[in-house]
Amino acid sequence: MNPSGRSNASVWRHDGYTLRELYKAVHSYAKLLRSDEPAILLDFGAGSMPYKTLFESVGYQYISADLEGSHDITIKAGSPLAVEKGTIQLVTSFQVLEHVWDLDWYLSEAHRILSDSGCLLLSTHGTWLYHPHPTDFRRWTRDGLIREIESRGFVVNDVKAIIGPLAWTSQFRALAYNHLFLKVPLIGRALALASNSFFYLRMKLEDSITPLELAEKNAAIYVVKAHKK
Repeated sequence: MNPSGRSNASVWRHDGYTLRELYKAVHSYAKLLRSDEPAILLDFGAGSMPYKTLFESVGYQYISADLEGSHDITIKAGSPLAVEKGTIQLVTSFQVLEHVWDLDWYLSEAHRILSDSGCLLLSTHGTWLYHPHPTDFRRWTRDGLIREIESRGFVVNDVKAIIGPLAWTSQFRALAYNHLFLKVPLIGRALALASNSFFYLRMKLEDSITPLELAEKNAAIYVVKAHKK
């Protein structure tokens, strides 16, 4: 997913609807976790830092950490982060966990650096296509994701399901058609834009008619809020 313009991703994008819905969920949690006192956020696997401005606007000092790129902290998988124990008030992890092989290390580091009253805000895929960055290892059921997190020293407080099963089947078709049409000479881009806008509107309709209990157990993305035991 392109990190730019998530709050108002265009209907012409092949992933526009998904980007918007994920942003809405993250934004709602950012408002809930607003800090009126000095607080530090560490974005664990920050990538291009798409939510940096959002969390700075609700009172956090933002620290980015990743394997490569221009970040405050360089991650060395399997090694402790260059962060003191219990000094971070909020650890965020957006669309990272499916790319992590050593979940014990990753979640234990999140647990170690969090303050006793700190919070973990994490999103990852329930159902999605293979997307290596540079690798892609896992998908979760809602129950499985909660258990993975809680077995490593956390208590899950809330889970938001993003994109129900009717809409994510359309999302997969949108991705495939976009890829296909862009290979067509001359008119390919126009065909891709038309296809993307059609699937955007279709996904919006499909999500609106999907029963909540079905979406909650069969989502494309889960956003989880948890605290330390």
